[in-house]
Amino acid sequence: MGMIRTLRSVLRLRRPEFSRSARSLRAAANVDDLRCIAQRRLPAGVFDYIDGGAEDELTLDRNVRAFRETTFKPRVLRGVGELDTSSTLLGRPLSFPLVLAPTGFTRIADPQGELAVVRAAGRAGIPFTLSTMGTRSIEECAAAAGSGARLWFQVYAWRDRKLVRTMLERAAAVGFEAICLTVDTAVLGRRERDVRRGFTLPPEIGPGTFIEAIRRPVWTLKFLRSEPIRFANVVGLDNGSRSGPATGERAVDLADYMNSQFDHGLSWDDVAWLRTVWDGPILLKGIQTVDDAVLAVSHGVEGIILSNHGGRQLDTAPAPFDLVPAVAEATAGRIEIICDGGIRRGSDIVKALSAGADATMGGRLFLYALAAAGEKGVDHVLELLRSGTERTLALVGASKISDLGPELLESR
Repeated sequence: MGMIRTLRSVLRLRRPEFSRSARSLRAAANVDDLRCIAQRRLPAGVFDYIDGGAEDELTLDRNVRAFRETTFKPRVLRGVGELDTSSTLLGRPLSFPLVLAPTGFTRIADPQGELAVVRAAGRAGIPFTLSTMGTRSIEECAAAAGSGARLWFQVYAWRDRKLVRTMLERAAAVGFEAICLTVDTAVLGRRERDVRRGFTLPPEIGPGTFIEAIRRPVWTLKFLRSEPIRFANVVGLDNGSRSGPATGERAVDLADYMNSQFDHGLSWDDVAWLRTVWDGPILLKGIQTVDDAVLAVSHGVEGIILSNHGGRQLDTAPAPFDLVPAVAEATAGRIEIICDGGIRRGSDIVKALSAGADATMGGRLFLYALAAAGEKGVDHVLELLRSGTERTLALVGASKISDLGPELLESR
């Protein structure tokens, strides 16, 4: 009896969890764990589309390593009291300094796609950015967001400026806050995992498709039961056709299609044109040099997003985190700086802000979570990043975001 009492004092039975997704999340301690779950659940071509980068993927790797190679100089006995992860961006509050990046074809991870991510972002108190190439429309995302949620819209410079104007008018009509012009896609990068897989959207059927369908039955059943994946924001607007590739009714090679639609002559004059058709904040996504950051200031945009498109465009481009200190010094607080790429932990968010960024941005982190466990997975990863940010603040000797500065980082 004494032994039983002793066991009872130190042990308790874990309540059984019957949901497969909930069991997975219970064991998912970080973004890398969610990535592993996503890899098990997704067809190989779909996973590689989400996970892969350009050419040798050196920049993809550097985006993450840049954070890993930077160390803290934590301070102690600083009287850290109540911890506060909140900050502001574009004059509005953030619960913690993260913006969810635009990702195309999000519904290949989970049928709810962008709608699940919008709802999770709203609960977390951070902005969500809808891609021009999104698989849920501007209006659908606005309806899912509810009151108080922050929605941004990412703009590709399409050849047809009327199409761009129409999308911006739609975004303004339903309360989108800001737009992000992507400036690093003069042509589409060579994503060799997609080349090897022959990846298309929707996936083309071949012998390998049937094998993958058998190996990933849960994903396959969800995919078959959902409506077709479409480029939801341009359906019916692409040259007036409802049977072309923009409707998603036939397979389309991603590189060929996107290269045929993008305006390769995008210039600073187009930034000025955007100001004539959009009244709200404009951010430039894809700034990769100090010189271009300074030019962005002179062209009057509200923010820049230091980004190499998640390592998916120019391989051996600089990692965003490596750029932050020099860009922050050169722009001297005249523009808001977002560091996009390589964020995997709350400590990465703290490092980026200590180096001089105003916020961070990430895309793969929520795609892994969405593929792993749907909307609950996105809630889970956002809480991991928020709590990781809070914990890191305490451990470096800071009570709030405004306490962070370069003196907390080991110089490289």
